[in-house]
Amino acid sequence: MSGGAPDPSGAGRLVRVDGVPLHVVVEGRGPVCVLAAGLAMAWFDWDPVARLLADRGRTVVRFDRPGHGLSGPAAQPPSTAGEAHRIAALLDALGPAVGPGPVTVVGHSLAGFHAEAFARLHPGRTAAVVLLDSSVEEHPRTFLPAVLRTGAARAVGRAVTAAGLPAALGPTARGLVVRASRTGGGDPAPADLVRRCYRTGRVWRGALLENSRYPDMAAELAALRATHPLAAPVTVVVGHSGDGRPARRWLARQEELAELLDARFEVAEPSGHLVMLDRPHQVVRAVLEAAERPRPTRA
Repeated sequence: MSGGAPDPSGAGRLVRVDGVPLHVVVEGRGPVCVLAAGLAMAWFDWDPVARLLADRGRTVVRFDRPGHGLSGPAAQPPSTAGEAHRIAALLDALGPAVGPGPVTVVGHSLAGFHAEAFARLHPGRTAAVVLLDSSVEEHPRTFLPAVLRTGAARAVGRAVTAAGLPAALGPTARGLVVRASRTGGGDPAPADLVRRCYRTGRVWRGALLENSRYPDMAAELAALRATHPLAAPVTVVVGHSGDGRPARRWLARQEELAELLDARFEVAEPSGHLVMLDRPHQVVRAVLEAAERPRPTRA
């Protein structure tokens, strides 16, 4: 890993971690919060939360996983432990910019797996964990072998790119997904950054590759729970629109996750899946309060 160079867009800088250039934005000053976005999302999806946290005396670290945002393509398929170690390696690479103290890790959607795994594998580096409408798999199972799923994802990614679909449909598809995942309106992201990220086959290929390993990452986290206890306070925040049986079932599953992790449980309402866009002030409050809670006494 190595230090970072400025990103030409002015959005952040590129830091090489395990051979992959990671796009990272560091802002503010104070105790460190790491914000990890969900599948196919980018650093700018945290803009409202990052501004509020920086204003409240926090150093905010946002980064794009390989194949996401402005980071380089993934060199290999992701794993839960690998993504947890990537967060640790990124903090090491940033060095004095973030200091040596423990950090609060916020994981949205799929990145909830990574945030929880970071806390289990790096307990001394974790001040608190906030799981934001996190992925939940009560009984993770894999059907097809991982190599077949990965191969299929790569083949589809190459075909989609060759057909020119990212350039033609990428920003529009992103906008439709964001609108469907919110209760508070459309996509607030800057149009130029959306075009820069989502018109590229790199981001589509990265999302397909990560999605192909979703069941493996869920199973890996379940195994970690049996061997690596949590030593940091956890808060589970779930977005809830207040409508329909599927929403109520999702609420119940998130509450069960909080019970499993002995976590504080909060409902963000009204909110869609993109809680950081619909309820940024509530997310910030949950992050700040999580960091103030005492460490659990469980072994």
